[in-house]
Amino acid sequence: MKTRFLLTTFVAALLLLALGTAHPTAAEPAPRHIDILAKRFSYEPAEVTLKRGQPVVIGLKSTDVAHGIHFKELNLQAKIDKGGTGSLSFTPTQTGDFVGHCSVFCGSGHGGMTLTFHVVE
Repeated sequence: MKTRFLLTTFVAALLLLALGTAHPTAAEPAPRHIDILAKRFSYEPAEVTLKRGQPVVIGLKSTDVAHGIHFKELNLQAKIDKGGTGSLSFTPTQTGDFVGHCSVFCGSGHGGMTLTFHVVE
């Protein structure tokens, strides 16, 4: 009888310990996928609105020469080979307008090739 009581107490203690340490985790939201086309001398679309805290994957595709993108304020960059693809994966943590510039010289209009992220609440 004493052994049964000890065993029952031990099992109950293990169950309480397991229940007490289990923390429900909030499911991470699925990333939003956005495709951007890079070509001399623009990105299409040139402006994208994102939500703060929502993960995003930006798919980049070059239709002509090599291109790149660099968002200094967001510490993001990617390179896209001629006719190739690239991606940026991140979760915006601050609101505002962030301008990325082509980071691979692609010709005479290279300096005006920008992509803007508008991050809202």
